[in-house]
Amino acid sequence: MPQSPLSPVPHPSLSRDLQSDESAPALLHSLHQVRSSVLSLAANKEYIFSGSQNQDISVWDKKTFTLKNTLRGHTGSVLALEIAKEKEWLFSSSGDSTIRIWSTVSLTPIYVLDPYLETDAGDLFSLSWSPTLQTIYIGCQNTSLQWYDFREPLSASVSSFTPPTSFSESLASASGTSTPSSQATAMRKVHKFFDSYPQYERKPADIFARNARGGASSPDSDHNLNMPLPQGYLSIPAENVIDSAHYGYIYCMAIFDGGGHSVQLATGSGDETVKLWDCTEKGPVLVHEFECTHGAVLALIARGETIYAGCQDGYVKVLDLETKTLVRTILVQECVDILSMSMINSDLYTCSANGYIKRWSPSFDCTASWKAHSGIVLSSTITPRNGSTNSGFRLITGGNDNYIHVWEITPPRRRPHNTHHGITATDEILPGDGGQQSAIDTMTYALSKFVSIPSISSSPRHTEDCRQAAIWLKKCLAQLGARTSLLPTGEGKNPLVLGTFSGTKGDKPNPRVLFYGHYDVIPAPPDGWESDPFTLTGRNGYLYGRGVTDDKGPIIAAACAAADLLARRALGLDLVFLVEGEEECGSAGFGECVRKHKDLIGDIDAILVSNSTWIGENRPCITYGLRGVVHCTLEISSNLPDLHSGIEGGAVVEPMFDMVQLLATLTDGNRKVRIPGFYDHVRPQTPEEDELYALLSNITQRPASSLSSRWREPSLTLHTIEISGPKNATVIPGLVKSQLSLRIVPDQDLDTIVRALCDHLESSFESLKSPNKLQIKVEHTADWWLGSLDDHWFKALESAVQDVWGVAPLRIREGGSIPSVPYLEKEFGCHALHLPMGQSSDQAHLSNERMSLTNLHKGKLVVEQFLLNIAEKYTPPSSSR
Repeated sequence: MPQSPLSPVPHPSLSRDLQSDESAPALLHSLHQVRSSVLSLAANKEYIFSGSQNQDISVWDKKTFTLKNTLRGHTGSVLALEIAKEKEWLFSSSGDSTIRIWSTVSLTPIYVLDPYLETDAGDLFSLSWSPTLQTIYIGCQNTSLQWYDFREPLSASVSSFTPPTSFSESLASASGTSTPSSQATAMRKVHKFFDSYPQYERKPADIFARNARGGASSPDSDHNLNMPLPQGYLSIPAENVIDSAHYGYIYCMAIFDGGGHSVQLATGSGDETVKLWDCTEKGPVLVHEFECTHGAVLALIARGETIYAGCQDGYVKVLDLETKTLVRTILVQECVDILSMSMINSDLYTCSANGYIKRWSPSFDCTASWKAHSGIVLSSTITPRNGSTNSGFRLITGGNDNYIHVWEITPPRRRPHNTHHGITATDEILPGDGGQQSAIDTMTYALSKFVSIPSISSSPRHTEDCRQAAIWLKKCLAQLGARTSLLPTGEGKNPLVLGTFSGTKGDKPNPRVLFYGHYDVIPAPPDGWESDPFTLTGRNGYLYGRGVTDDKGPIIAAACAAADLLARRALGLDLVFLVEGEEECGSAGFGECVRKHKDLIGDIDAILVSNSTWIGENRPCITYGLRGVVHCTLEISSNLPDLHSGIEGGAVVEPMFDMVQLLATLTDGNRKVRIPGFYDHVRPQTPEEDELYALLSNITQRPASSLSSRWREPSLTLHTIEISGPKNATVIPGLVKSQLSLRIVPDQDLDTIVRALCDHLESSFESLKSPNKLQIKVEHTADWWLGSLDDHWFKALESAVQDVWGVAPLRIREGGSIPSVPYLEKEFGCHALHLPMGQSSDQAHLSNERMSLTNLHKGKLVVEQFLLNIAEKYTPPSSSR
């Protein structure tokens, strides 16, 4: 069958585009560095400092935007700049494997700091200064983390150099200083690279070498560059080094230093991790490692209790220090590296390799996007306009187009202090805590994209649409804070989406709840639809679209519930999403895939399902039972071609008569199933069920017997009879097919029922003495499921429904089947719970499928409250996992 063109796949980002033509900040001024990329930026109240690829640091006056000075001495690209405000120092690190320290007042060099092992440290990519500990931390190319403590007396570790007389005199003349005689004999150590002779001279390095390239530690190079000589040379001792702090280059660092007793350092690396270190008197101690899994971490921002990690392939990971969890992922632009980030209050600015800068709100929406540089945006910083926060702020960016741009920005307003779920908020907006309206907007925005993908699993024409739906959902869950992957279910079958929201880490293991759903939908013929079935349409308080209630709406609601708890630092358990793409056509490959990847899924304590509707319109429900199902196809053939009834009628045994007689043996005149032993093990109805059905009968105005027959009694249904031939009134078909199904209930055994059905059909057909042939094919089966009403999990869910809706939920059962629910219970050895979100009129599988906005929003809140209830009362099993 020819494939139809792939339906348009929605952009995977969950961040709403709230920008306008006026939302980009105004470009205030541009500064040009001739033939030199701007690799690093820093600013104080008077100056803008820019580190360049050409080894120099340019100093720009913030008021006049004129070049004030050029700091020379490095012999490699200036990769990082860091200001120590209280000391009036500027630190610079370089590809020459040195750190230089400059006075931000006199704009002169103070010290040169050599890392341990000197050039073996490689490029020094990142710097962070702790005012509390008076310590500079350095991230190195050789994967080491090094530091230098300036609280220690410097006299023992500073070395100075007095060159030959003529050099000393010329230097003194140039700088207006003289070298104290007490330092005349203090010789710095030889630098094996910067103090080397040209190779052809075959001479060992010494401090008098005149390396033509100039040395980062070479006083001769400092003199030739017409810069005053540093006061001394410092070296990082061996004990101030953590070798292999990462398994990749340490590209970026951010420090949490509020001036108190606790200082923490975050480091980002090419190994795709962010590590968190407690900075002690003896050095950093690793306390946690975040897996980012989106390429190298190239930029870090620290705010409050939150780390923002900009990654190589265009994602920003939002990480929480207190709970040690991933809060959210912002998709800036896939496959476009994020090289720098800056933040003011709750506004995050991301700078990307395509030259664009984007601004993100606390609800992770994009509020501005503009082309800032003609090349790559390499660096950024935010600084007050005139040294005072009352005078406004400016975003300063540098690129490989040799320009520095100064942008006028307005920070967001701060909010008053408050508390939320026991967590005290700072006076800045917490990331992701944009209020309930923000969560609602994210949910409906995500659902509109999800519904737009026609993931019809029963149609080969939509195989690629189903795959794209799985990919989209994987990215959706990842942005909401989950670790995600796709699990293959076999050739020609749609993959499972696995996503794990990890809760707050504690002393005891977290409970783990598995949320099961399916992203595939049934076909949506346009007849009867008042709007496009694959365009989410709001009308009179309802959202219309195929899959909105079965089952895409509940999936998005549950995912947003987890994301909202993460944002509030209130997710006290692990929520594992397992979403399949074959539920509407029998869950092919599901069980085998789950068994194969069970270790990846992990231990599960309970299963939550949301894949059905209420019994009525106004009263919330919890489903505690499902019937099982056996789908069977019968085929009777004569091995003859289709015949003309006027010529062959009466001369042949017609397959149609055989089929009619065979189907007639399945039930009696009272519609009772005649398969031997069919009713033998049906569980009797209890007095408690009698009371429940009586209550539901009063509420729904339906007979209690009708509810009982639909939910807890087995049944047989004939679905189709199909014939070969042109299907006109003169043809004797040579082939007749029929489809039937059995619904089974507790305590019928599925395998026993299947065998009894096949045995009955075969024996009944044999009694017809027909020359025709019968073929029986059991297409797929699903076992019945019955939940435990006394289970503490059920009570936690019931309590959550009552808290949100203000009324106790009705306990109902379903006549339909969900094959994966009983399977998952048996596979993981735990109980399942079923939370229907939609109303009975939601038209699942029919035209104009819908769900009310109220049910969607409150469904999300019920899931949140259920997860909170479980986390609060959970007691881990006595045996460790």
